[in-house]
Amino acid sequence: MELTCAEGEGGGPDKTILLGAAQADPQRYAITVCYVVGGKGGSFGIAERARALGVQVLCLEERSRFDLAVWRAMRQLVRDRQIDIVHAHGYKADLYASLLARKEGVIPLATVHGFTGHTWRERFLYYPLDRRLLARFPKVIAVSSELRNTLLRAGARPEQVETILNGIDPRVFRRCPDRVPEYRSSLGVAPGEIVLGTVGRLERQKRFDVLLGVLAELLPSRPQLRLLVAGEGSLGSQLKQLAERLGVAHACRFLGHRRDVDRIYQAMDVFVQSSDYEGTPNVVLEAMAFETPVVATDVGGTTELIENGSHALVVPPRRPDLLARAILEVIQDPAATKRRVAAARARVEQEFSFEARMRAVERVYESLMLQRGQG
Repeated sequence: MELTCAEGEGGGPDKTILLGAAQADPQRYAITVCYVVGGKGGSFGIAERARALGVQVLCLEERSRFDLAVWRAMRQLVRDRQIDIVHAHGYKADLYASLLARKEGVIPLATVHGFTGHTWRERFLYYPLDRRLLARFPKVIAVSSELRNTLLRAGARPEQVETILNGIDPRVFRRCPDRVPEYRSSLGVAPGEIVLGTVGRLERQKRFDVLLGVLAELLPSRPQLRLLVAGEGSLGSQLKQLAERLGVAHACRFLGHRRDVDRIYQAMDVFVQSSDYEGTPNVVLEAMAFETPVVATDVGGTTELIENGSHALVVPPRRPDLLARAILEVIQDPAATKRRVAAARARVEQEFSFEARMRAVERVYESLMLQRGQG
């Protein structure tokens, strides 16, 4: 059972969960996807996205922070479907998996996508407790080496934590050159404009405030620049106000949550990641697959996906001056940019296919079942 708790419009882990369930070998793995959804979050379209992939999703709606009715339903689900492994994604799902292991005898497994929340509860209570809890799991998957090291410092054993980077389906994420003008026009991009773009939750870790500052710096000499920001989050209104104060609101569009991000990537001239923190960023993989030039900060597992100068341009975080310089380099040297884009697409196809990632995850499932058999 793939288990996660979610609110709002979801994010990168949802893609990993749904694609993983869709690509698992049905002759060997009977996968149940279960979402515990906050009352205000609804199902955030997850059923629709799952249906498009041929995946069935069960959504359990919580009425409180720990809903006993949801807990009972989850236990019954484990019994009815004879679940062997509960694969958790996120600190609350990790707790449920641990409790299900005690009460129902399942094997708990967790994938750690990152510790990205910024509330005081997350930073000083939930995340520290989660890391201690994960140190007791028989196996944990980290989506970057940095996250693996974090878990080891929290007490996990080296053999207990396996690094498996995120993957992508290059057959689905493929550029359509003939349709790019249509995509740009549908987003209000005029001929001759140069589009910077980004995709992600509007939260502090993404540092979209830095990106707006870079746009303000570049616009006087490059008035044809435009910025597209796709995503929702708690900082939406603040970022719009900042754009107004910086005088860049006319050149910036906040698109909200979008289901057509494939079009948005292809409308961009440069994809920019300005984050202070990442796990292994799916958005960078997606931009690579869509042959969109990438400028990214050196955080989390980013440089495990791309090499500076070979597949993209990478700069230190919190250096808007270097971020601006890298964006200009992409625009001013199209020949070098084209070479990096081709190398990035080739790397996705050869090293970061989602199929290869799933085979690695399935080997973890098999090892856990073998350990149980030996026990």
